[in-house]
Amino acid sequence: MFRVRGFAESDRPEWFRMRRALWSDSQERELDELLQSDSEQVFFAERDGGGLCGFLEAAIRPWASGCQSQPVGYIEGWYVDPDMRRQGIGGRLVKAAEDWARSRGCREMASDAELPNTTSQQAHRALGYEETLRLVLYRKPLSSQNAPE
Repeated sequence: MFRVRGFAESDRPEWFRMRRALWSDSQERELDELLQSDSEQVFFAERDGGGLCGFLEAAIRPWASGCQSQPVGYIEGWYVDPDMRRQGIGGRLVKAAEDWARSRGCREMASDAELPNTTSQQAHRALGYEETLRLVLYRKPLSSQNAPE
């Protein structure tokens, strides 16, 4: 089993481990920035024997694409260790974030998932989230040869 709870100072190493699993370029300083924010909250899933097995970082955003109300609760990051998936942990983390956003005056919760991340897309749908938009991002490096004269 597991329980969902807020942050404890002893969570830092495992939180950072899971953040690195989700975002390989994650930096430790981001933990402090998130903890000091008035518009962000982190929730943890703790294993029965101790230690963490998941987290969800949520924020209150002024708006979100596809939403009709403002402000909007937003799932910024959501991770469950592979050995603990498909046990309801992700859903409990999302519910905690939704309850928090509701308590902050939000009537909608939003999130995103990268196109290749079909596991995340399926998890969102299973929890009642509906797709509102697909977006393709582009980039082009500019060299000095491309600059207008």
